[in-house]
This record gives sequence, structure tokens and C-alpha cells, in this order.
Amino acid sequence: MSHKQAAPAADPYFPASGDVRYGVHRYELALDYRPVSNRLKGTARLSAVAGGEALREFSLDLAAGFRLGGVTVDGRDAHYTHRAGKLRIRPGKALEPGAAFTVEVRYTGTPKPVGSQWGGLGWEELTDGALVASQPVGAPSWYPCNDRPADKASYQIAVTAPSPYTVVVGGRLLTRTTRASSTTWVYEQPAPTSSYLVTVSIGRYEIVPLTGRASRFDPRRPVPQTAYVPARLLPEFGTDFGRQPRMMEFFEDVFGAYPFEEYAVVVADEELDVPVEAQGLATFGVNHLGGQRRSERLVAHELAHQWFGNSVSVADWRHIWLNEGFAKYAEWLWSEHIGGPTAAALAAAAHSRLARQPQDLRLDDPGRRLMFDDRLYERGGLAVHALRRTLGEGAFFRMLRGWTVIHRHGVVTTADLAAHAQRYTTRPVDGVFAAWLRAPALPPLPADR
Repeated sequence: MSHKQAAPAADPYFPASGDVRYGVHRYELALDYRPVSNRLKGTARLSAVAGGEALREFSLDLAAGFRLGGVTVDGRDAHYTHRAGKLRIRPGKALEPGAAFTVEVRYTGTPKPVGSQWGGLGWEELTDGALVASQPVGAPSWYPCNDRPADKASYQIAVTAPSPYTVVVGGRLLTRTTRASSTTWVYEQPAPTSSYLVTVSIGRYEIVPLTGRASRFDPRRPVPQTAYVPARLLPEFGTDFGRQPRMMEFFEDVFGAYPFEEYAVVVADEELDVPVEAQGLATFGVNHLGGQRRSERLVAHELAHQWFGNSVSVADWRHIWLNEGFAKYAEWLWSEHIGGPTAAALAAAAHSRLARQPQDLRLDDPGRRLMFDDRLYERGGLAVHALRRTLGEGAFFRMLRGWTVIHRHGVVTTADLAAHAQRYTTRPVDGVFAAWLRAPALPPLPADR
């Protein structure tokens, strides 16, 4: 199993995000949210470990606009400044290299999305409730964090909200306690989680259990799946998500055991441009329903991210294609599995679309401007398909399962995938990586072996 390694340098796309001088291994968040006033009151407790040098000061990412009620390090008041989305903290005395320490931050405010070239990121107030969509750097819109994808930690999140609302967080619901007119929901996510993959959904939802057959990895039970859906949309939801339990079984067959304890989907009572994946949870909009399964490829895409992106996470944002290319390919595999167009046919169609578009995208380092370009998703899927053709069927699927097992809950780079894939064939794979990932020009699709 791969373990978290401290990144040697700041993320090249977001150098201001995160602090490489320490790592967090657990967050405990206690939040009180009032939907009518969009008021958030929070206490965040972080358990962290200093890196290889003494820490005289360190920083957390927290959006401007919150009022701080105090910061402590190991229970003692610490000096801090909070400017331009950075909470800089100076403990009373320097922390020794490798020392474990705790930070507690109390804060209040009206959370709003962090601005970016892709629009607002993070905490979003809805007509009646809220949701979080943080990729890539929106997590500081609602809690103080070390906001880099490689710094994965476990989470316990308690959210208090008015009792008519359901609160959904990625993870296992530990307790739900009602006092007077408020209910506190406490969730635990024990698996290491990147800060951008932590989400909260608050709304008026019906709770729908989705069960499948027992997992072959645990014959006693299927992976627990739950949906949170506005009541009026339940009939459409039943059709649009009706095959998700089967999809879970299929993905366990091809990708290996589902990497978390449960999976939830939320249909927010709002239109969303795209669905949002988070650890153990995906959020869709009302526009993704319709009773015709028109968005089923997106259901597959978000579920596949649980393996590719969430369990196996990128070391930094240059490697985003590792998340999106495999999730795109999962759409094609699902289509093939249910008797729709084959992966080969979908790859050929994607190739002909890309051939008509600009050839200025380098997949293994697209740059911040193009990291969410539609071409990255399709070309990423094609790179995976080229790998399948190069390795052959048996070796390709063994390679896929090996990748998710060896790097379960870890962080990876493109170079890690190249080295991994090479173990499954005597033919050199570097040519595939050079053509599909490092050269901007679109190569021809390789022929079937």
C-alpha cells in the first residue's frame, strides 16, 4: 500500500495553496449552519505532524471574510494573521521536526464560494439549503485546511442545522441527535481524504436505500448505497439511477474492491453544470434526472472517481488526467458492458472529435488554464484505451486492478502509472506515454492486438 509522502514543493498550478512544511492526519469539524441567514459557526481541530524542519510558523488556507474567535496550538493561544485567504500561525515556541501537534481554530461568517477562472468554488448557498463543490481549491471557503490534494487525512464532521433539513457528508453517519428545533449529524470518514473531496449537502431530502447483490469481496453484504432526493423527483430518480447497484458490482469486478465503506448520491434541488464527486459521495442536479437515463454515463463517471481520484489521488494537479481519463474510460466500459456502443467505438468517435480540435494540450502537464478542458477528459480516455490495446485484454485488466490495490488511499503521478503498466508486459510502454501524454499532437489510435 502506498503511504502519504510530503510533497517536495508547492503545487505548480496553485503555489499559494497548502503548506508543504507539515501534514495533517485528522480533521475534526464542528459546524452550526443556519440556511435562512447562510450563517456558519465552526470549530476546526487539526491533528498534524511537522516535516523535516522546525516549524516557527505555518499556514492554513481559510477564505477571507470569516471572523476568527481564536487559534490555539497544543492548547495554547497562538499568534496569527488572516489575510488574502491565508491563516498564518506562530506557536508560542517552535515545533520540533517530526513533532505531532494540534491546532484549533474557531471562526464564524457567511460562507461563499472562492472565485476562480471556473466560477465559484466551495460552499454554495442554494435556494433552500447548501452544498459544497470544492475542486480544485474551494475547500477553504468553509473550513481551515492544508489545501493540497496529496495531504490526505481522516475526518469527523458534526453539522448542526434546523431539524427539517437533512445533512449529508461523505462517510458513515455515527449519530443524529435532535434538541429543540435543531439536529446534529455526526459523520466519520476514516479513509485518507483530500481536502477538496470533503463535502456537505444540506436540503430537504427523502432518504432512499439502494441495495445490490453481495460484494464478491465481502460475501456478507453489498456496498451500502444511499440516495438523498427531493420527494417530487423520486419516480424519475428510480429510473435514472436504477442501474447504479449493478454498476457498483461491475466496477468491483473490473477495478477491484470498492475502496470506502459506503457510497451516497445527493440530488440537489438545483441545476448543476456538472455533477460533483467527493469522497464516498456524488452530487447531481435536478437537470441530471428526466426518467430516461440520459445522464447514466455521468452516474458511471462519478462512481468511477471513487477509485480513480479519491482512493488513488494525484500528488499535484499536473496529473489531473489520471482522475479524469480513467473516469471517462469507465463510462465507455459501462456502455460496452450493458450492450451499448463498445469502448472501441466510443474511442473512435472521441478520436475523430479531437482530430478536428486544436492540438495544443499536453495531457501529463496541461497547465492550469486547460486542466478541466473537455479535451483532457476525452484524450485521457483515449490514452487508457491505447494502453489497453498495447497490453492486451488480460494484462490490461490485471494492470487496472493492481493499480487500485497497490495505491489504495495513496497518491500517485503519471510516472507511477508508466512504471506500473510496464510490469504487465515485455513490450516497452514508454512509446504510448510519449505519444499520448507528452506530445500535444493527437496520435493515431493503435490497432487491436
